[in-house]
Amino acid sequence: MLLTRRVFLGGVGAAVTAAVAPVRAASPENVTTLTVQTAAIEVRGRTVEMLDVLQPNGTRGLNAIRGQRFRVRLVNAIDRPTLVHWHGLTPPAHQDGVPILSQPALEPGGFYDYDFPLTEPGTYWMHSHQGLQEQQLLSGPLIIADPSDSRFGEQDFVLELGDFTFADPRTVYDALRRPASPAPKPVAGTPAKRDANDVNYDAYLVNRRPIENPEIVRIEARSRLRLRVINAGAATNFTVDLGELTGTLIAVDGSPVEPVRLQRFGIGIAQRCDLRIETPGPGIYPIFAVREGDRVRGAAVLATKNARVPSYSAVGTFVAPYNDLALEARLRPVTPLPSRRIDRALAIDLTGDMAKYAWTIDDTAWTDDLALSGKFPFLPVKRGERVEIVMRNKTMMTHPMHLHGHRFQVVAIDGHRFPGAVRDSVLVPPKQSVTIAFDAVNPGWWFYHCHNLYHLAAGMATSVKYV
Repeated sequence: MLLTRRVFLGGVGAAVTAAVAPVRAASPENVTTLTVQTAAIEVRGRTVEMLDVLQPNGTRGLNAIRGQRFRVRLVNAIDRPTLVHWHGLTPPAHQDGVPILSQPALEPGGFYDYDFPLTEPGTYWMHSHQGLQEQQLLSGPLIIADPSDSRFGEQDFVLELGDFTFADPRTVYDALRRPASPAPKPVAGTPAKRDANDVNYDAYLVNRRPIENPEIVRIEARSRLRLRVINAGAATNFTVDLGELTGTLIAVDGSPVEPVRLQRFGIGIAQRCDLRIETPGPGIYPIFAVREGDRVRGAAVLATKNARVPSYSAVGTFVAPYNDLALEARLRPVTPLPSRRIDRALAIDLTGDMAKYAWTIDDTAWTDDLALSGKFPFLPVKRGERVEIVMRNKTMMTHPMHLHGHRFQVVAIDGHRFPGAVRDSVLVPPKQSVTIAFDAVNPGWWFYHCHNLYHLAAGMATSVKYV
């Protein structure tokens, strides 16, 4: 099989298998089969084939319990290579689901077995790291329940946010890569124009449904719910608008935080937020996901029995702000990283050019050729170290940065130190810096990248490697 220029734009052949440790076969007991397959969705009166990852009974994604093992057989039932990353989990490196770094892409008709412990409960998700399949909706929820949460008597409800285009993702990417005229230089004393929303989508989805046909969840008049919000968008940051409801934010990226009461909150690409909500009585409670800097939106609806749900416009009156770090600065973890000295301090620059659509880290674009050559960029750390990384955004666009295989704590914004949330994905807005800290306790070769799919395709990635 021919290798494409970038790992994200095509398949990875069997040539890379020699350096990849085999995945231990799962025992027959308690193995869940997840199949990557096509699945029809309806958008604006058109039925289109997208991708999905389903259990044999049609359940999307996976629900498990803390303390169980992640015993999964991943089957490829589509006609091209694929691979699924278990976003937010910390498996052994060779089970992380990233072509080249952890294992070869899974060929059509093949399967991989995964088996590792689930030690941390929370809201996670799964998505393809092969080509541009994530834009074809190849993602799903991955919920690790904490048995002790049963005391709250809550109904769990997942809101998986997405962005949808009728266009082929390659066409979208090629259009972005065509040279554009550079933006005019700002007049002295005026701020530079912020870049956002690379792609104008045909619809914004909640649980794979557009606002014209939203999912309606029937609830009791006074219900207690845990909303698990997952931003599975390929290239869209959202504001979640709870309308007349107020929620209590209790976790981000699967990690508990000190409670924060809110009605609207930003959620960056790949991030998750858990909220506790109590409905005040009979009624209809729409929950909107509004694209940042815009009024276009998706929705799901909570409604009591027999309540007649009205239709909602895809363009609302609320203009979502650009996602920033105001909420991030308020978050405090229930369980921070243990206090210890910093063994290694590193820094990376998030670099790029919107006109050329060239997105890089330290002015270097990640490619599959570079990765296979052995001359790939990586941040050197040693096992057991406490590592800090300052991410300095030199561009005019926000970058949602994700480190595989580790949980990190946000410890500074623009050099101002504070004990922030424990996460796996964090936004770095234009011309700002964010510092994260993590413990190097999971050896391997780990991807570290911008989670905007098209920035990633253009090369905005590096890696962390240690043994």
